[in-house]
Amino acid sequence: MPRYNPAMNELPSLPDPNINATAGIALIDASHVRAAMRPVIRRMYAGLALLLLLLLGLWIFASMATSNLREKTARHLKTFEVNATEDRLQVKASTETARQLQAKVTVIESKQIEAQSQQLALEQLYQDLSKNRDDWALAEIEQVLSIASQQLQLAGNVQGALIALQNADSRLSRADRPQFIAIRRALARDIERLKALPSLDLTGIALRLDSIIGQIDAMPLLAGATPMVPMGEPKSVIVDALPSSNSVDLLRRIENNWQRWRSEMWVEVRQLIRVRSVEIPDALLLSPTQAYYAKENLKLRLLNARLALLSRNESAFRSDMIAAQEAISKYFDTRAQQTQTAQTLLRQVQGSNLAIELPTLSESLNAVRNYKVKP
Repeated sequence: MPRYNPAMNELPSLPDPNINATAGIALIDASHVRAAMRPVIRRMYAGLALLLLLLLGLWIFASMATSNLREKTARHLKTFEVNATEDRLQVKASTETARQLQAKVTVIESKQIEAQSQQLALEQLYQDLSKNRDDWALAEIEQVLSIASQQLQLAGNVQGALIALQNADSRLSRADRPQFIAIRRALARDIERLKALPSLDLTGIALRLDSIIGQIDAMPLLAGATPMVPMGEPKSVIVDALPSSNSVDLLRRIENNWQRWRSEMWVEVRQLIRVRSVEIPDALLLSPTQAYYAKENLKLRLLNARLALLSRNESAFRSDMIAAQEAISKYFDTRAQQTQTAQTLLRQVQGSNLAIELPTLSESLNAVRNYKVKP
């Protein structure tokens, strides 16, 4: 109880019962509000937790998708790098082959220069020969046969060797000497061997290869192939004429329009989807630079085959032809008319037989030399 303070000269103040009652009611209402808000708060926490889980799941899914995309991109880049390395190696091998062929051409040119020097020596020999007509004729025949033998072995010039043998036989036949019978017999055997060889049109095969090389730039690649238009689109149906009346004419026009619209829609739907089977998916991903190198590598292959054909190197010729066919089947659209024409020409060229063992003119040369050394 509050004490009385005489100095203050007033009565002590008593607590107001209405205030205490109001405070108690306020405390009770606050506790009820807190109790009522607990489920709402729990639901909010649960919603936040669910939202966090959903965001975490989306983040994990996005991370996995990004990782897969990076892996696929890395694999494609690695494949492209491997293909580019292989192309560089092939170009290097082709360059090395061309260098070797150039060396062989240099050897042939040196042989030709040597033959020219021999011809000059032969001319000098003609001036120094005695008036003995037989010795002079045999020396000339020996020189001609020696040059023909070199051309036959180095360049496969069968026709030139045959002409040289026939000219030598004709020259000896005009001399009409019995001692030349053994030489003419050897010449006849060599002529028969050359005539028995199977004919090989090297010029025609080389021209076919040149034709294929000229068609490569026009051959479409798989990466830029245009889909073929499907055949057999449904045709519009024409309804038979009905008796003439306004309502019947209206119905007929509506049905005709419906049939025409359905036909046009069917054609459009058929053109939306194209299905094509490709064994090597990477052929569809060639960039313009890679497409250019693919065509240039094919040209190099065919040029190497042409050089191997002229030098009668059958193994190199077969290898280059097989590689060219594989490149066409791998990177080019085989449905195109240009590609099919090139493949037909390649099969015709590959069917040529180069495995021809050329004979030598050693028997004729030995017969002439043996006659010259006789006393």
